[in-house]
Amino acid sequence: MTDITPDMVETYARDGVVLVRGLLADHVETLRAGVERNMGEPGPYAAENLKEGEAGRFFDDYCNWQRIPEFEQVIRESGIAEAGATLMRSKTAQLFHDHVLVKEPGTSKPTPWHQDSPYYFVEGEQTLSFWVPLDPVREASLRCVTGSHKWPKPVLPTRWLSEEDFYPDTDAYIPVPDPDAERMDIVEYEMEPGDAVAFDFRILHGARGNETTSRRRAFSLRLVGDDARYVERPGRTSPPFPGHEMTQGQRLREDWFPTLYRA
Repeated sequence: MTDITPDMVETYARDGVVLVRGLLADHVETLRAGVERNMGEPGPYAAENLKEGEAGRFFDDYCNWQRIPEFEQVIRESGIAEAGATLMRSKTAQLFHDHVLVKEPGTSKPTPWHQDSPYYFVEGEQTLSFWVPLDPVREASLRCVTGSHKWPKPVLPTRWLSEEDFYPDTDAYIPVPDPDAERMDIVEYEMEPGDAVAFDFRILHGARGNETTSRRRAFSLRLVGDDARYVERPGRTSPPFPGHEMTQGQRLREDWFPTLYRA
């Protein structure tokens, strides 16, 4: 596994995003097999994210690690949790959920700009997502706005397909910005299979469409650290995790969200 250097840890704290080359390079084939199994056997949260008439295919699904053995194998055996804990400066790394995103060739639709945190029922300074392409990425890469994890208000969460907001108190959020038009500091990377972008749940991010002739499969893993706690949201979260029975300020229950690494 790629070593996490002190410079990477500093960059992650400052910018909320850092590139980790080769993090899962030895596990790409296993994850590809898991993605194919996932697409052939979609879970209850699987979605197709194109409107009628839009070209290509944009598939995503999450919370499948317990039924897709390839995902569980990589999550538990690769050392990715230790890497996440190091970047978060946390003594522990707890699994929140996995996420698969596939853009087939000729898919012009971008992934909308958003922060993950407002969709989730967890908050803390120590949160991290790894975004790992399983195909070479040149033109369909993840894009992140550096420093957006420190903004005073979160970005309004919206439904990807309908583009409608779904929390009642919109004044508690800022409207979804246009980082290109507003000349924000955007980082994006040319990546090889198994490279990883690590980013804070609060980072504003999106992804370009895939108008190439090749697939763009990506596997994401969401982790939380020592200070992450359950928080009530004013509406249905995504993922919803129905029946979790947690209360405000509680650590995520370990029977549902196992601790993968402990220093």
